[in-house]
Amino acid sequence: MDITAFPGIGASRAKLLAAMGINTAKDLLNCFPRDYDDRSKIKTIAMLNVGESQTIRGTIKIGPENIVFRQGAPLITKITLSDDTGKLELLWFGQPYLKNNFKVHETYMFTGRVMENYGRLQMESPDYEKVTQGELLSAGRIVPIYTLKKGISQKMFRKWVRLALEAFAGEKDILPAVAGQVCTRSEAVKNIHFPESDEALQTARSYLVFEELFFMQSALLHIKGIQHSGVKINTDLNPFCDSLPFKLTAAQLKVLGEISKDFLSGVRMSRLIQGDVGSGKTVVAAACAYLVISAGYQAAIMAPTEILANQHFEKFSAFLKGFNVVLLTGSLTAKDRKAAYKAVSEGQAHMVIGTHALIQKAVNFKNLALVVTDEQHRFGVKQRSSLAAKGLEPHVLVMTATPIPRTLALILYGDMDISVIDSSPPGRKVIKTYYVNSSYRKRLYAFIDKLVREGRQIYIICPAIEESEADMLAVTTYTETLQKALPHIPIACLHGRLKDKDEIMTAFSQGEYAVMVSTTVIEVGVDVPNAALMVIENAERFGLSQLHQLRGRVGRGNWQSYCVLVTDSRTGHVIERVKAMEATSDGFALSELDLKLRGPGDFFGVRQHGIPAFMLANLYRDMDILKKAQDAATLYYKAKDIPLSEKQETDMIIKSMVKNLSI
Repeated sequence: MDITAFPGIGASRAKLLAAMGINTAKDLLNCFPRDYDDRSKIKTIAMLNVGESQTIRGTIKIGPENIVFRQGAPLITKITLSDDTGKLELLWFGQPYLKNNFKVHETYMFTGRVMENYGRLQMESPDYEKVTQGELLSAGRIVPIYTLKKGISQKMFRKWVRLALEAFAGEKDILPAVAGQVCTRSEAVKNIHFPESDEALQTARSYLVFEELFFMQSALLHIKGIQHSGVKINTDLNPFCDSLPFKLTAAQLKVLGEISKDFLSGVRMSRLIQGDVGSGKTVVAAACAYLVISAGYQAAIMAPTEILANQHFEKFSAFLKGFNVVLLTGSLTAKDRKAAYKAVSEGQAHMVIGTHALIQKAVNFKNLALVVTDEQHRFGVKQRSSLAAKGLEPHVLVMTATPIPRTLALILYGDMDISVIDSSPPGRKVIKTYYVNSSYRKRLYAFIDKLVREGRQIYIICPAIEESEADMLAVTTYTETLQKALPHIPIACLHGRLKDKDEIMTAFSQGEYAVMVSTTVIEVGVDVPNAALMVIENAERFGLSQLHQLRGRVGRGNWQSYCVLVTDSRTGHVIERVKAMEATSDGFALSELDLKLRGPGDFFGVRQHGIPAFMLANLYRDMDILKKAQDAATLYYKAKDIPLSEKQETDMIIKSMVKNLSI
């Protein structure tokens, strides 16, 4: 049913609703309340408490009247409400048209904050609804509160939702019987909008969250169950391990064992490697490339920045001695680019490392069998799939140094097998972390000076580029201030608007600058072993996972490194974050706390994964429901005895979800 069929929805309101993603009556029902106001407890006038928001039922005895002040403009609409226990004045300011909405001797419900002025009880600008024989939507019940566009009132929207509920009364369930739910879908949708009680609301929410997560998990199981044949790789890894100047950790060997099984299966691998900063993911990727190249095939790795691509080129060249490692980035000269294209297409390039340049049409591989995506959340879904399409069902390895809570990983990567490198190479020093307020800045400058004299380098992170927001430090002014305080130290300024970002970063990595004042553009892929101090200004502006990622830019050398978090905030969640940073260097523990404090939201760019935003589910709050949904999805996926009539509709929804995921 088109939304314009509802009374009160003309062209202008239809446009506002369309901007909210609402075009049909069904869309109205899927626009769930953001909050609720319990107006079910109705008081008499004598029971009212001053300073609290309350609901009262009464009959208009006097009014309505418009009180006129100043040059004839009606400024106040006033009503005197009475019940058996007393009187209450109701006031609205600057809304003279409201006078026509009320009639003497009729009964209404009013909800608002109670005030006392000159000994008289008053409510200013209360919400109201006339008491009729029909169902009340805005008073005398638990009332839904929606996120709306300006021009659409809560009362209007509630009426439209009620009409939509009537249009879809008795809507049949879409969950299969194996889900074993405690109410019907029709009851759940009704009670999520107009709950009969707190218990009914919780039951409705549980049903709809389960439904949301069940179909998401079913779609991911469907994707994972579509097995593509892949190149069978059976190569001895010992020569590679023997060539390394260090021993692989038990965690690295465990992950390589999982990957080797994938390579031997004859089925295309689709695996995520999660590893905290410094855990050794790169050498694991190089080992995988060695297995593939030694079998006569090509491997490729796509990095989000040219700096990271160059770093990978140096590392892979060292790890894969005897093989031709080719770098392909946007800054190559035309001559070098042409030579690289030729080497790639003819198979002379065994390992190809690049940025987005890898997915250009001109790049053609001869026999690509392994695709690695590094810091994958920096790429969109289409970019990742475009690289995989360069080969014939190549094995896919995704790496991330962003610790993702296990619960969230199961949602984001439910179509992939997940490996975790859960330990770091021995000998790596823990980064000492402290949080201070801005009064310590002079002492901080002295510490910077001391470290620079010892030959170390420093990162300083500011949240803004220019002084545009109160209490936010900016890289431009900070650089100027620091340079005046430490004129003998070469300081670089880096932010996203600069065209020569890579050149500045390269100069810093080569030691031309001792201090880098930057925004978070240095968060991913920077490897400067000489950097020993990370200062994060306005630390309250960053989530825990991002703070941990920034901290990971130091501590890559042989000397003690430090991270200093500077914040003047004293709010509870900020203090909890910075204290957690002081207490642990475990990125996964921090990511779990981050998820708890911030909620899932758009966790480091969830939308880039192709995963739609959840309408109700909260992946921290609803862990128990998620587990039940996963179990039910697995049961449904494996079931052989589900009636065809039930299966057809469920499968249709799952296939639609698969299409929407675009993974």
